[in-house]
Amino acid sequence: IASYRARKAGKGDTLARTEHDIPVDQVGLVSLLCILPICWLLWDFARSAGLGDHALLLTIGGIVIVVVVGFLVSTVCGYMAGLIGASNSPLSGIGILVVAITALFLVVSVKSSLPPQMGKALVAYSLFVTAVVFNVAAIANNNLQDLKTGQLVESTPSKQQWALVIGVVASALVIPPVLDLVNKAYGFAGAPGASAHALPAPQAGLISALGQAVIQNDPEKWQLMSWGALIGAAIITLDWLLSKTTRSMRVPPLAVGLGIYLPTASTLMVTVGALVGWWFDRGADRTAKPEATKQLGVLLASGLIVGESVLAVIFTALVAFTNNQFPIGVVGDSFSTASEWLGGIAFVLVIYALYRWVGRALSAA
Repeated sequence: IASYRARKAGKGDTLARTEHDIPVDQVGLVSLLCILPICWLLWDFARSAGLGDHALLLTIGGIVIVVVVGFLVSTVCGYMAGLIGASNSPLSGIGILVVAITALFLVVSVKSSLPPQMGKALVAYSLFVTAVVFNVAAIANNNLQDLKTGQLVESTPSKQQWALVIGVVASALVIPPVLDLVNKAYGFAGAPGASAHALPAPQAGLISALGQAVIQNDPEKWQLMSWGALIGAAIITLDWLLSKTTRSMRVPPLAVGLGIYLPTASTLMVTVGALVGWWFDRGADRTAKPEATKQLGVLLASGLIVGESVLAVIFTALVAFTNNQFPIGVVGDSFSTASEWLGGIAFVLVIYALYRWVGRALSAA
């Protein structure tokens, strides 16, 4: 806004290069244009869900939620992403608040004029609106993280911002086919037709359960969430007491919550990664360039994550096109136990060799 005012006053040339943003009037125009397809999506979804008589009201209410709540959620999530990274953004937690607000709007506005069997349609609509807000917040996460990095290296914000616009368009073209491919290959736990190899989606299940509890007034789900709220309050209280009575002992509520509702297959490797990072950082502290060594370690870990994601997409494509859950299997089921051990040992050796290589490369520099 400050740079826009400077341009309007004819003082645009006095702005530093690192303060050149896309003009706010152009941002507003693009935002208004983006609202049009969202309006159509909400209208079409309401009609296809059997809520056509209330489609106008639902569309207007949905747009208000997307704009107002989306702005607030993007502010919080984007701030955290810029501060400590997108992986630490509280998107899932804030998503619970978004679906609760959307569900309450539906209960107050249209539920009383609909038959009871339309409850599932209202739940679906609340999840659809929440999904739009999630996309808004996810884009804010990525943008603020990239802009923070650009600020550190003194890049030109406007050029970054146009590149991010292109990135959003490219992502919109690439992500839906990939998700459809994953759904075809494995399915998602809890979805119709999910196979035995369906992928778990605990956050989505939690948000869906909350929407059902609010709209359908399900006593069982309310009871479960009430117990969860009590447990959360108890953990927060315990963490506060430990912070006042001990020097280092804490019980982080977010970490406890993740451990409760995320599957062990996910949380176990987080713990292993933390131990590997601790071991590597101790070794890095003994080198001539400890901070540079740690940064290379982070880059190496990031590369492993990206590489795993790319290979997962390729493997998913093989599963989908061959209709075989194990398209590149070369041994029988009797070798499964041995293969797990061999794979684990190979992974440990590769990680050790890579981190040793990073340390030696910096020592020789």
